[in-house]
Amino acid sequence: MSPKKAPRTAGRGASRTAGALAPGRIAMVAVAVLTLVFVFGDTREVEIRLLVPEVTLPLYVALLATALLGAGCGSYVAARRRK
Repeated sequence: MSPKKAPRTAGRGASRTAGALAPGRIAMVAVAVLTLVFVFGDTREVEIRLLVPEVTLPLYVALLATALLGAGCGSYVAARRRK
């Protein structure tokens, strides 16, 4: 019988929450919190050149947009890898 098909026993009740506190997930939460602290700590106005136009906006908006684009690209690559 494969491990995926094995029946659950009463002694393994903690296994359901053990996956939620995996070291990888804890590390990702820590990185996300540090990123947010860094992003919202930088509030001054900056000028950003987007190909042709020059845009003035708070630095945290530019950093947050970049972080969201990076997270989106990373989740896309991870989803493609799972297939």
